[in-house]
Amino acid sequence: MKKLIAVLTVLLIASALVFAGGNGESSGSGKKVVKIGVYEPASGDNGAGGKQETLGIQYANAITPTVTINGTEYEVQLVIVDNESSNDKAVTAASELVSKGVSLVLGSYGSGVSIAAADTFASAEVPAIGVTCTNPQVTLGNDWYYRICFLDPFQGTVLANYAKDTFGAKKAYALAKLGDDYSVGLCNYFIKAFEALGGQVIYETFPEGTSDFAAYVTNAKNGGCDVFYSPVSIEAAALIIEQANTQGLPMPILAGDTWDSNVVLAAAKGTNVSISVTTFFVEGSTDKQITDFVDGFKGYLASNATALTNNGGNDEIAAVTAMGFDAYYVALEALKKAGSTKGADIQKILPGVTYKGVSGDIAFDKNGDAVRNVAYVKKVDNATGKWQFVSVQSVK
Repeated sequence: MKKLIAVLTVLLIASALVFAGGNGESSGSGKKVVKIGVYEPASGDNGAGGKQETLGIQYANAITPTVTINGTEYEVQLVIVDNESSNDKAVTAASELVSKGVSLVLGSYGSGVSIAAADTFASAEVPAIGVTCTNPQVTLGNDWYYRICFLDPFQGTVLANYAKDTFGAKKAYALAKLGDDYSVGLCNYFIKAFEALGGQVIYETFPEGTSDFAAYVTNAKNGGCDVFYSPVSIEAAALIIEQANTQGLPMPILAGDTWDSNVVLAAAKGTNVSISVTTFFVEGSTDKQITDFVDGFKGYLASNATALTNNGGNDEIAAVTAMGFDAYYVALEALKKAGSTKGADIQKILPGVTYKGVSGDIAFDKNGDAVRNVAYVKKVDNATGKWQFVSVQSVK
């Protein structure tokens, strides 16, 4: 009897899983289902940015909830996990996506967690498409990880050129978080490029758990620096801005794509702190594809209270949201081109996938990295708490 009960239990569980839907299985609508994993932080240092990146993916899924693969229409089901902005939690989150049978993965906001999960995805033969993870190590030596964003060597060099060209900077202060792949890497690329332009750099790192940045701001002031460069997490960014305002930091702050956030806008509003960032997307274009995205996403936020909360409570569009939107459609193109929901089939065709997105044309080089040669620069309007487009910046 016990054996019979056990067998029946297994059968019931299996039936429930099929009913719930999975890759190639039927959903409640009768369509087959393909699962796309969303590997992003919803908590921790990068939780705010991760939520905004995820919003772009969710909005795209709301617009285009199905995809035709080899003549069959599939419902696209997003499987979302929180990697908690933690390299230590990364493998667990990645393994959860693998166990749930996703065909491919999008993410993550944050290079460290992407690097930490890369081997897990590769071992399971689940291709991953990075959205805004810019550290070169993400794809290096891993044929299963691709990305649609520019890389830190390019971004760091762009920022070094911007510091020299716009502010006439001769001496820079650079601050990174100790052990953080993203900020340490981006500082190193900035330093290399800035010194090649004839500049000098004071470089410091702060440990995990730092909440008081007074000493670092003081060091930048006392060091006679012309710019303060700190491409750190959003959480740290708000604290740095607060201290820069308290001390009346006389130099502009420069940062990478992580600072393109509503959190930074809120922290800088009403202050005299000058902040410029490099990023992937800026509102203001008259291109119909972009205006449709901007108008549509703002309408989506207005009708969805949870989405509005995850966007920081307003309808400012972060570049990572536009990138998440584009990444979803790149994933659909990959599924259509592969004609299959199997990870190995998708991985084979990814090098040839192209897409014209709201963030620009997307294609991959031999390493799986995006072919990008320009970045957008924007700065905070301290009076309105909104972004102002400054320029399209390339590398000399």
